[in-house]
Amino acid sequence: MEERKPLSFDPERMRSFLLSMERELPSHLEKLYQEALAGDVPIIRPETAGILRVLLKMKTPDRILEIGTGTGFSALFMLDACPARIVTIELDEKRAAKAEENFAEYDRDGRIRLIRGDAADILPDLEESFSFIFLDAAKGQYVRFLPEIMRLLKPGGVLASDNVLQEGSILESHYAVERRDRTIYRRMREYLWAITHDDSLVTTILPAGDGLAVSVKL
Repeated sequence: MEERKPLSFDPERMRSFLLSMERELPSHLEKLYQEALAGDVPIIRPETAGILRVLLKMKTPDRILEIGTGTGFSALFMLDACPARIVTIELDEKRAAKAEENFAEYDRDGRIRLIRGDAADILPDLEESFSFIFLDAAKGQYVRFLPEIMRLLKPGGVLASDNVLQEGSILESHYAVERRDRTIYRRMREYLWAITHDDSLVTTILPAGDGLAVSVKL
């Protein structure tokens, strides 16, 4: 029997095809998404958003913690996916101010609470637990936040960590990474090792967007 050769494909064509299958965003989210792109504000990628939607529909969390608000798109996206209470933390004052404007306009029920400041200072003061945590803050700080995240995440809860592949640089040798980026590179590798080798977590890393690590706390 003749052996079949594996099919080759263009990753960008595949990405375009898969994105063409995604549902359109509600008008207010599409508006915020385009504003973020125009203003060069970091925002979750469409394929990442698609995975988040599925995770939230499966988990239907009652309380969500988001670390890294940006201008509020992802919090409002998660609110559209499930009627949870959301606590979101943002360090950058300009982005936090814009997020507050967006929440005032689009979160009519007041389900989102924004806390301004450094998550490293805020997380230890949080007492409530969460069934879903979305981590999308400064990438070099992920490993620093992890102990408090584990304290706050309920058993059976989901931790979704965005941008863990660092545009592919995570695959490179330490010496192939720009010197200015080596600290982030090292800390992200430490973080990935920690969440994949912690016996209290089950983790998979999805190569969608810029990499999304999904962990479940046992």
